[in-house]
Amino acid sequence: MQDDQDPIRQVPETLRETLPETEAPAGGIARRALMHGVSLAGAMALLGAGARGTAAAEGSPFPAHKRWKLVFVNHVTTNPFFVPTQYALADACGLLGCDYQWTGSANADVAEMVNAMKAAIAAKADAIAVPIVDPKAFNQPVEDALAAGIPVFAYNADAPAGSSNKRLAYIGQDLYQAGVLMGQRIASLVDGGTVALFIATPGQLNIQPRIDGAQDALKKSGKNFDIQVIATGPTVNEELSKIKAFYLGHQNLKGMFAVDAGSTQGVAETMHQYGLAAKGVHGGGFDLLPRTLEMIKAGSLDFTIDQQPYLQGFYTVTEMFMFLASGGLVGPAEINTGLKFITKGSVDAYLSTSTRYEGKSKKPVIVPRTGAIAG
Repeated sequence: MQDDQDPIRQVPETLRETLPETEAPAGGIARRALMHGVSLAGAMALLGAGARGTAAAEGSPFPAHKRWKLVFVNHVTTNPFFVPTQYALADACGLLGCDYQWTGSANADVAEMVNAMKAAIAAKADAIAVPIVDPKAFNQPVEDALAAGIPVFAYNADAPAGSSNKRLAYIGQDLYQAGVLMGQRIASLVDGGTVALFIATPGQLNIQPRIDGAQDALKKSGKNFDIQVIATGPTVNEELSKIKAFYLGHQNLKGMFAVDAGSTQGVAETMHQYGLAAKGVHGGGFDLLPRTLEMIKAGSLDFTIDQQPYLQGFYTVTEMFMFLASGGLVGPAEINTGLKFITKGSVDAYLSTSTRYEGKSKKPVIVPRTGAIAG
């Protein structure tokens, strides 16, 4: 996600400890590269220095092959939401014998993202992945990459329906449908009245479809909702401030919900500070920031939605690899990375487990399952 899919969040000190200190054996990326975006010249230099001949993982069913260079452009390179995504890139490249680069913008600057794509094209990357957060800005860079023989995949955010963007496939959550399901969950919790929907950056394609879906579901619910949409801004402090200010000016509201990680945390903090759950106010949102999970456990927040950022990285690498290994005969394929509602009844496992898959630890682990599997 949220979120993730979402506005810039500086990585907290606690999360920095989970990031790789050195380049991974399979190409990986340095800890510094995880924490900072890369300039146009820097990206070219990194890619140019990455030629390592052929590779084949031990025991791999694939023959030796070029160490393909996979470039992942991102809109918020230092956002803790994408820590598990970066671990997934390292893990998948380790399995398949590839190198990858994490680059783009630290603060959702589309021009910086476009420049990172141009750098990857100029450096002859073997494949490129990018969240298409703007409806038009990526059309030409994608076309330029394809013309140069470089496959391009969208992850985390996709071009709008009917777009002329020629990306080969999208790997990520169905964002509009996620919003619809959130809206339906809201309608099941709230009987009517004022419902606040918070969004960090209106119009950005990684979160705008969610709020569109939520509004559509609420309007179709048959209940009398006064839907208020509030832009919260690109930083955690700004988001929290605006959410608190809205509540203090609308203390008769019945629900507070958000479509990005930072705003969801702000909703959780506000709900907790003012004891709103005990007053019958409901709240929820997206993604798995630690404070959000804690507030669900405490009963201050009804739910959050997991869009599985690890899978958004892992599946994208495997699609790239198979496209390259098969000469373009296998794939590309659309992959929906899913939607999981996390509630008080299911949050304990997320709070008690530290894995790469949720971005809490750099240690590879196999987590044993307990209990029945929900269908």
